[in-house]
Amino acid sequence: MTEQLKSSSHGSTLILTLSNPDARNALGPGIYAAGIEALNIAADQREVLSVIITGEGPHFSAGGNLQRLLDNRSKPPEHQAASIDTFHAWIECLETFPKPVIAAVEGACAGAGFSLVLACDLVVASSDSVFSLAYSNVGLSPDGGASWQLARKVPRNLANQWLMLGERLNATTLHERGLINQMCPPGQALSQALALAEQLNARAGNVLSSIKELLAVAEAESLDTLLDAERDHLVRNLHHANGGIGIQAFLNKTPPHYTR
Repeated sequence: MTEQLKSSSHGSTLILTLSNPDARNALGPGIYAAGIEALNIAADQREVLSVIITGEGPHFSAGGNLQRLLDNRSKPPEHQAASIDTFHAWIECLETFPKPVIAAVEGACAGAGFSLVLACDLVVASSDSVFSLAYSNVGLSPDGGASWQLARKVPRNLANQWLMLGERLNATTLHERGLINQMCPPGQALSQALALAEQLNARAGNVLSSIKELLAVAEAESLDTLLDAERDHLVRNLHHANGGIGIQAFLNKTPPHYTR
C-alpha cells in the first residue's frame, strides 16, 4: 500500500493521519508533499485553529522506508536529495505554521517519524510508546532537523548518545527531558491530544501565533532584538480585537470568546 496522509476535522482541529499501516506508517515523498499542501491550506482557513499529527493503527511512524532508500542507491544522488528536500520543506512549514501543532504518538516513533514529532509544538504520547533516532544503526545520519532540535532541547552529550548509539527511548525518559508534554494510557493519545487542542482553540489565535514566532527566533537573537520583537507583538495584540475581549472578560470575571 502506498503511503498517504489522511485529513479529517474535529471541531476547529485539523487531524492529519500518517497512513501506511502495513509498514508501520513509514514516511515517503507522497506524505511530505501532502503535509506541505495541508498546512498551506490550513494556515489561511479561519475555521482551523489547531492541527494534530498522528499515525494510523498502533504506531505513529517507523520513519523512512528502508527498502525505498536501498533502491535509491542505484539512482543518482540527486533523486534522494530531492526527496529529503521535500521532507525538509514540510519540517520548515511546521516551524512557520501560525497555529499550534500537536503530535499524538502511539507505539513506535522512529527516525524521520521522531524528527517530525520534534518539529511539533506540543507532544502527547502513550505511556508504552517507544522512540528512537536509529539512523546510525543502518549506516545513516539524521535528517528532518533532528540534530537541530536536539541541540536546542537536551544537553549536547545526551544528543550525541541518542544519535550515535541509536538508542530506544521510552516515553517516560522523553517526558522527564521535556520532549513530551503529556503522557496518557495506551490508545488514548489522540483523544488526549484533542482535549489539549480544545484548550488551545479557546485562546486567542493571534496570541498563540505570536508566541510561536517569538520562540522560533529567541535562541538566535540577542536580548535587545528579542525585547523589541516582544514589544511589537504585544502592542499589535493589544490593539487586536482579541486584546479588548480578553482584558474585559478578565475584569468582568467571565470567559472570553475570542474572534478568529
